[in-house]
Amino acid sequence: MSSNQNNSVKKRVSSIRNRLAGQRVRTKIRMHFFSGIFLTIIMIAVWLAAREYMTAVPVPFAARSRSITVTPSTSINSVHQLYRTLSTLRYTVTSKAGVVIVDENIFAPAVVAVGFSTGLFALRMFADLLSYSGERRRIKKILAPLDELAVQAEALSNIELSGEKYHLIEEKITSLEPTEEARLSFGDADLMGIERAMNSLLARIRESNRQQARFVNDASHELRTPIAVIEGYANMLARWGREDEKVLDESITAIRNESAHMKHLVEQLLFLARGDAGRTNINPEKVDLCEMMQTVYEESLMIDEGHIYKYSSPVDPVYVMADEGLIKQAVRILVDNSAKYTREKDEILLSVGYESDSEVYIQVQDTGIGMKESDVEHMFERFYRSDEARSFGGTGLGLSIAKWIVDRHNGHFEITSREDLGTRIKIVLKKMENPAQNPA
Repeated sequence: MSSNQNNSVKKRVSSIRNRLAGQRVRTKIRMHFFSGIFLTIIMIAVWLAAREYMTAVPVPFAARSRSITVTPSTSINSVHQLYRTLSTLRYTVTSKAGVVIVDENIFAPAVVAVGFSTGLFALRMFADLLSYSGERRRIKKILAPLDELAVQAEALSNIELSGEKYHLIEEKITSLEPTEEARLSFGDADLMGIERAMNSLLARIRESNRQQARFVNDASHELRTPIAVIEGYANMLARWGREDEKVLDESITAIRNESAHMKHLVEQLLFLARGDAGRTNINPEKVDLCEMMQTVYEESLMIDEGHIYKYSSPVDPVYVMADEGLIKQAVRILVDNSAKYTREKDEILLSVGYESDSEVYIQVQDTGIGMKESDVEHMFERFYRSDEARSFGGTGLGLSIAKWIVDRHNGHFEITSREDLGTRIKIVLKKMENPAQNPA
């Protein structure tokens, strides 16, 4: 970048520093001005109270009548007449019987208070004006990283590339090997910014490709098992199923189970694929989490008689703006997982509550097998299942779906898990600010 462009950027940044420093100085002057007025009023009030207190008249303070009077001139058209009018300002205190307790001219102490406050304000304002250079240095130190960023951004926006440098970029990109370690290196100081940006972009593309390849491999693996089972039983039916009813019944049952499992897996895959493509509609509305969790609790009691379900919530409704169907789906995933990994006759606790003044939570807690800390870090990854969880079946996609739903509602999870003690999972959401107002 040329020196003229560099100077232009520095001048703009310097102008910003000057405005910020001036604004801070003006703020301090305003603060000292109003504090001076407040101090003047306090001084006058203290003087008047002292005059009453020193008057040896046995009349309670509450039984006294107070007034401030001034005798105005016929017309006030000069400073001298204004001075004469204000000099008649009097503070009068009388008893209920009409006896005058205090009758004082308050012009002199008022002038003293105003003069003292004005002098103090003048000294403060002088100090504030002197602090301008200090404020500017302080702001310059704070904004130093932004100054450098502005210079670099200006340099990148005004960079002029010759035909040779364009040819160099094209040659390096064309010759780049498709390996994990391959990076672009132009060996040119003018192209350092472009080099860093393109290498960062390459890293993100590679990571995206790795995730996509892992997803396809995991999906293929999960689909291969039920297809192999169905194929095996279909072959067994072709050989012996016509004559052996036991083989026929066993094959039909296995094929139906594996078909249902494969259907569930495909539905989950389609949900995630639609979500990643932005084709899943989210329709936020006013939702009472207590009522929604009560429904899930009653469904769980009816569907799963092997576990003991308990539910707790506040007395008053807990409202959020959310897609009730999707949030309920996420909660059901958590409840199904708890039921899967918890022994029969053990408890599963559902609850709703307030996380803070602005957040609420939905909680599912079980007394199941729990998780290792290393498993908790990966529990939301697609198809991830710990070694202990593999024997319980499942697809490994449920928690990924739940996380996708919660992320789209700007919420987050809080997980506490201990092996052989159980797992507690919270879904934390933003509380509805004005539940009394119906959303449009």
